Amino acid sequence: MAKHEHVRVAVIGSGFGGIGAAVRLRREGITDFVVLERADSVGGAWRDNSYPGCACDVPSHLYSFSFAPNPDWPRTFSGQRHIRAYLEHVTDTFGIRPHLRLNHEMLKARWDAEALRWEIETSGGTFSAEVLVSAAGPLSDPKIPDIPGLADFPGKVFHSARWDHDYDLRGKRVAMVGTGASAIQIVPEIQREVGRLTLFQRTPPWVMPRMDRAISGIERRLHRALPVTATLRRGILWGIRELQVGAFTKHPGELGLVEKLAKANIARSVKDPELRARLTPSYRIGCKRILLSNTYYPALAQPNVDVVASGLREVRGSTVVAADGSEAEVDAIVFGTGFHVTEIPIAERVVGAEGHTLAESWKDGVQVLRGATAGGFPNLMMIIGPNTGLGNSSMILMIESQLNYMADYLRQLNVLGGRAALAVRPSAVNAWNRKVQSRMERTVWKAGGCDSWYLDANGRNTTLWPGTTAEFRRETRQVDLSEYEVIRAPRTAPAPRRTAEKKKEAAQ
Repeated sequence: MAKHEHVRVAVIGSGFGGIGAAVRLRREGITDFVVLERADSVGGAWRDNSYPGCACDVPSHLYSFSFAPNPDWPRTFSGQRHIRAYLEHVTDTFGIRPHLRLNHEMLKARWDAEALRWEIETSGGTFSAEVLVSAAGPLSDPKIPDIPGLADFPGKVFHSARWDHDYDLRGKRVAMVGTGASAIQIVPEIQREVGRLTLFQRTPPWVMPRMDRAISGIERRLHRALPVTATLRRGILWGIRELQVGAFTKHPGELGLVEKLAKANIARSVKDPELRARLTPSYRIGCKRILLSNTYYPALAQPNVDVVASGLREVRGSTVVAADGSEAEVDAIVFGTGFHVTEIPIAERVVGAEGHTLAESWKDGVQVLRGATAGGFPNLMMIIGPNTGLGNSSMILMIESQLNYMADYLRQLNVLGGRAALAVRPSAVNAWNRKVQSRMERTVWKAGGCDSWYLDANGRNTTLWPGTTAEFRRETRQVDLSEYEVIRAPRTAPAPRRTAEKKKEAAQ
């Protein structure tokens, strides 16, 4: 029989959000918690994405926790291997290993309204927790489009986030589907070794030069000897990006100069006017995430690359057919088609106070308060929740703000005493989302003329935050109890262990 464990807090996921939550819990003096991870190691997206060329497009000294600075970043924009190693280091440094439950995929979490706790079923055992923190992240479940004939393709098929390192691409005819952040890193790496590369591009991205370089030994020694220098470096990087926010959120017209620079970047690398036209977007820069690369355009200009300005329509045997009717024979198909961001797959596994899932409660659109709490789901908190994404800065800044909110949430439960829960009021959720969506109308993400993965099926941007990271930190500094209803446990509510035992007996 699987082991049952009762804890105060259960955290789902061990990427930046989950590890950050674990560290914050320990710093708040809370040690009665577990981190449930479906894989066999920590790292989240930086564990899963190991494709050739995988790296971050945010400077390393900003893409790290403020409480765990790393003076030894090797490059200004570090690669996947170093970022994953950093998360492993943080896990060890702050004593998170004993709290990890690896190979424990969360299968179902149900709110027990009588006992005021979450009953959690995982692939490795059952748990109950007073508070459930979902840090699964929006980039955790790859999306492969439903392409007719794909199931019968005789060659190799995989997603960029599930790279098959055992498959040798050398000399192969490869189709790359998608032109997002992963694809522009993959293309230059594999172009040099494949026989032919066919890139399926539904919409061209805006690509700016990547100002990357090795961080010198002198710089690293300075940061180790004088940590304030690394703090200053981080502050400058943060400040520059804060100053850019207004152009994205209030005055998209100001991005015109950046657009000219991006067009000049295309012209420098692509001399063929027809190819240059195919690679030039027709929407305002910033409407989709601005990508960074010095090698993407030069790779596309090579003689063994075909850029198809159309999406993949169907697969006929080993032939891939584009929406424009063009065809190509390929040995492998690599999908760089992103993730289930607006659908949030884990929402189908979380059942709230009224017996329906998060996904069902969001059937008319995702709505939460301050990116953290959802109506009908007491004592459930989200890290990297809806409308917390950024278009130009580091998500670690947003994660740390949400950790502040989580910490105060737990403090409020302590103050309430006894067995209590907090349920966010629907009126608070609605008011917050009206404000966010109203501000969103002025942003380049809504007014820039593109159709991006930021938008849900109804055209609402439920992904990004329409403001500065400093503003979000102010909005999540503490919990406003007027936005919540306090729920008390009935006096007859059984103790956690007894309830778990009764459920086991009933199942036998």
